[in-house]
Amino acid sequence: MKVQVLFFASLREALGTAGETLEVGEGCDVAAARALLAARRGEWQRLASPRIRAAVNQALVAEAHGLAEGDELAFFPPVTGG
Repeated sequence: MKVQVLFFASLREALGTAGETLEVGEGCDVAAARALLAARRGEWQRLASPRIRAAVNQALVAEAHGLAEGDELAFFPPVTGG
């Protein structure tokens, strides 16, 4: 199945992309999708950090949240304010 993956803020800059369509297996959850992307090595390994948050269809979710065909999975670093 396919999910749309988006990257925000410093992740977008480090990875050199705002997003992509990712093919994942049935029953895939956020943790598995994150591991699939982080396995690309280099800057992609930033996604393995527990500080990087994930949202599915614009709602914050846990790592065990299951993905469905057409979901939007977004990753973003912690933000600071001031």
